[in-house]
Amino acid sequence: MSARDVTDESFATDVLGSDKPIMVDFWAEWCGPCRAVSPILDQIATEHAEKIDVVKLNVDHNPETAMKYQVTSIPTMKVFKAGEVVKTVIGAKPKPALESDLQEFLA
Repeated sequence: MSARDVTDESFATDVLGSDKPIMVDFWAEWCGPCRAVSPILDQIATEHAEKIDVVKLNVDHNPETAMKYQVTSIPTMKVFKAGEVVKTVIGAKPKPALESDLQEFLA
C-alpha cells in the first residue's frame, strides 16, 4: 500500500479523524527532495501499515492546509495523532533516518 493523496477538502476527515497515527507528507511536483523521499514514504506506508498511515498533500494544489500548519519548506512531514501534530520532520532523509524519527509510532 502506498501513500494516498489528501486535499484541503478531505484533510479533516482523512487526517484529523484518523484512529491511528497518520503522517502527512507536504510536497510539490517541482521539489526534487520531495520526489526523492516519496518512494521511501511509500515503503514505510507498506511496511508499517498496521501502525501508521501515510498520506501526501500537494502544497501547490492545497495551500489552505499548508498555511494552517505553517509549512514553509518542503518536504515537511507531520505526524498527527488524535487530530494534533505530535511530530514534525523537515527535509528528505534516507529510510533508516526516517524510521528512527518515527520510532515511537512504529514500535
